[in-house]
Amino acid sequence: MSKNVLLGARWKTALASVAVASAVFGATPAFAAKDVVMAVQSTFTTMDPYDANDTLSQAVAKSFYEGMFGFDKDMKLINVLADSYTVSPDGLVYTIKLKSGVKFQDGTTFDAAAVKANFDRVTNPENKLKRYNLYKEIAKTEAVDAHTVKFTLKEPFSPFINTLAHPSAVIISPEALKKYGKDIASHPVGTGPFEFVEWNRTDYVKVKKFDGYWKKGYPKVDTITFKPVVDNNTRAAVMQTGEAGFAFPVPYEQAEGLKSGGKVDVIAGPSIIQRYVSFNTKQKPFDDVRVRQAINYAINKEALVKVAFSGYATPADGVVPNGVDYAAKTGPWPYNPAKAKELLKEAGYPNGFETVLWSAYTYTTAQKVIQFVQQQLAQVGIKAQVRALEAGQRVELVESAPDPDKAPVRMYYVGWSSSTGEADWALRPLLGSESFPPKLFNTAYYKNDAVDADFNKALLTTDRAEKTKLYTDAQQKIWNDAPWAFLVTEKLLYARNKNLTGVYTMPDGSFNFTDISMK
Repeated sequence: MSKNVLLGARWKTALASVAVASAVFGATPAFAAKDVVMAVQSTFTTMDPYDANDTLSQAVAKSFYEGMFGFDKDMKLINVLADSYTVSPDGLVYTIKLKSGVKFQDGTTFDAAAVKANFDRVTNPENKLKRYNLYKEIAKTEAVDAHTVKFTLKEPFSPFINTLAHPSAVIISPEALKKYGKDIASHPVGTGPFEFVEWNRTDYVKVKKFDGYWKKGYPKVDTITFKPVVDNNTRAAVMQTGEAGFAFPVPYEQAEGLKSGGKVDVIAGPSIIQRYVSFNTKQKPFDDVRVRQAINYAINKEALVKVAFSGYATPADGVVPNGVDYAAKTGPWPYNPAKAKELLKEAGYPNGFETVLWSAYTYTTAQKVIQFVQQQLAQVGIKAQVRALEAGQRVELVESAPDPDKAPVRMYYVGWSSSTGEADWALRPLLGSESFPPKLFNTAYYKNDAVDADFNKALLTTDRAEKTKLYTDAQQKIWNDAPWAFLVTEKLLYARNKNLTGVYTMPDGSFNFTDISMK
């Protein structure tokens, strides 16, 4: 992890990393001249999207896998392997017409039976796939004919098509599933523009052009190599040297230095990634809404944007970020330390209190955030010890706590993006009373019966006006209850060689490269 030093020193260090970068990339086999190297920040957990919780692994899998639905660059729903769909009046049955003439990379025909095989797999709890909870509303999947698949739900679930657009909802070759079984992650076969070649678990994933891709004329490059480059300085350096054609994320503080080299475009893309600090509302003093509201007043979000994100973020103006369907603007919370002190006094803490603030991440920007929040809280009398958790610590201390009443978490800096593009997956996993860890991610242990009722009613209706009313009401109640300190929506900063086009980050933090091309 890079040290937190001034921009100039950081950039000098980045340039000094070129030798390291060359050594890193030199370990890779010789690639074709039209190979695009994409430098990313971490290694990959799996090539089975149904068993992945991380956005990066799912993003890489989009090279060889596709689903029935997806999203465009603005997170608007689009058809991919589906042509159309209808919903029964009771909201229980979804009938989807599929594209014809599509082949998997192993020559198998894409059809309704293939769709059924995949959803039978993920909805079988015995398979213990990580994305089971996302698709558990499916009662059964039926192949009506070769190009028609029918889903029957256990109860009405209005965001169902958006759920099918989630990056995990891909269609894997049924023949590959039969052949490889639980080892499918090492042998992915889909309908996407690229074929899987190799996954070196510590070094890279390589894919090559699929000549039988159903979109004629695509893809436009021969190969893509996805290369984990964990160190921020090295990831910036390989863009300057041309050893990588695309890098994400770009460290905020290195953006100006990269731009100045003249070889690289640095692009700040829109995001639906919300950053917040959750409060354990079951524990004192955070069981008092006045304390939670006080902390929201105590943090200067505009200053946080400058200090931690180098300007590449915007203060949160709602529970759900703009760009997610049914997001409602309810804020932002103004910076008012005098009001914060007043509320703390009313709550019985005139001299503040001591607490702990954990971060779900160890990278530089996250450490800047918790240090900034620590300083802001100190100004109103709250003394917070800060700690950045490693992945294993995060799982043990936060995500796996078995008893809500004894959970050790107090304040917790984390983020979320709704990869379904819809408010349900932006709200219910984080703020529904049935979503306490270890089941899902309500690390605030927040429970409001009226909010739960809004969530549940919204799932039962397909009437847009009614859903808007319900989700707006829920978001306003949550905003007032302040189970979180609402911080920022960050921008997605990525670098692209000027000779490379057609690749960009998606608002959920994944990326799209269907149109990728080299000049």
